[in-house]
Amino acid sequence: MAEAPAGPEQPAGHPHGVRAAARVHAAYNGRTTVLPQLRSDGPFHLRRMRTDGRSAKVGIIGAMSAPLGGDRLAIDVTVGDRAALTVTTAAATLALRGPTSAPAHYDVRITAGEHSGLRWLPQPLISSAGSNLRQTYTVELAATSRLLLREEQLLGRADEEPGHLVSRLLVHRAGRPLLDQQTAYGDPEPGWDGPAVLHEHRAVGQLLLVRPNTDPHRGPVLLRGGSRRGHAVLAPLANGPALLATAVAPTSSALRELLDEALAHALRT
Repeated sequence: MAEAPAGPEQPAGHPHGVRAAARVHAAYNGRTTVLPQLRSDGPFHLRRMRTDGRSAKVGIIGAMSAPLGGDRLAIDVTVGDRAALTVTTAAATLALRGPTSAPAHYDVRITAGEHSGLRWLPQPLISSAGSNLRQTYTVELAATSRLLLREEQLLGRADEEPGHLVSRLLVHRAGRPLLDQQTAYGDPEPGWDGPAVLHEHRAVGQLLLVRPNTDPHRGPVLLRGGSRRGHAVLAPLANGPALLATAVAPTSSALRELLDEALAHALRT
């Protein structure tokens, strides 16, 4: 889960892939948010981080190169009623070619209780040449949960074609579907780098904001046009008080600027 220089790598890791599942449980004790369970596993080293106020913060630090082809990795995050949690990563996650041609699987499973809040703010995921990754977010929210989820993907490193990346975001709120979206980039996906999809952009991302007081009747907003700086659109979701920003940009810094602008716009309601 750390950045590496561009260039060919020899396949690494267990010949059949690594199996690992880390777990975070945040709970409210009447005064502040505590972490009764923080279980590291495989490439995931979880660390408590200092915060101010009643929230808790967890940093994910990569303990080995991952995900590699054939790996099956998972992080389970539970935020109890009235708890507030922020999750970040120390560095970008780098998907690499593994010892097997089988895809790596990286599953993030999130459950948030009533009046809880989760901020999921990792550094970008980099799809390097030869990698094959299936990433899935499965999110279960209570009716009064608050969620801020940012996802950023860089397709290849400097002067490098990306691997094959399939990412799905599935969100339920109060037992009802809120969002089910899947994206796929890199060979063998047809037309992923054509003018109707990404064209010359190699940084893509989205930002999901779910808040009970979000106005569901807002119209979509186009943010900062122009091919050099990328494009983003912020739009309400049909089945709940939520806004989704989707952005494409030529660089990671331009992508982050677009998502930050989208968040600032969304919070002005």
